[in-house]
Amino acid sequence: MSEATQVFKENEMIYCYTRKQAIEDGCLVEVGSIAKEAGIKFPVAITSALWNGYIKPDQESESAGQSIDGRLWDLLWLFTRHARRSSDSLLKFKVVFLIKGKEPRHVLVKAVCGPGDNMEPVITIMLPNED
Repeated sequence: MSEATQVFKENEMIYCYTRKQAIEDGCLVEVGSIAKEAGIKFPVAITSALWNGYIKPDQESESAGQSIDGRLWDLLWLFTRHARRSSDSLLKFKVVFLIKGKEPRHVLVKAVCGPGDNMEPVITIMLPNED
């Protein structure tokens, strides 16, 4: 959900799913405060699949010292590194996440900068198969 989803029939809008609704529904997780700490100026949200699959550590990884804040910081820091070298609105980059407390996994993610509900720039970070 990188931007509002709209369905039209004969030039008449019949449905619109906004970014705000996606956040309220839990499809997107807003990470604004830590994103600002990482130097990101625009609002940032992460898809629930990326959040639940990789940002939120499994029990073994949590026991090994992994945390949501640490994983999120790593993701956002890598995003800023790639964003500073690109002028494209779509970025793809890899992040290493510790799985089951010992197994490093290289995960490809993509970040899209697009219009928000009020046409303001927003960033959505997701898995490659998501949109």
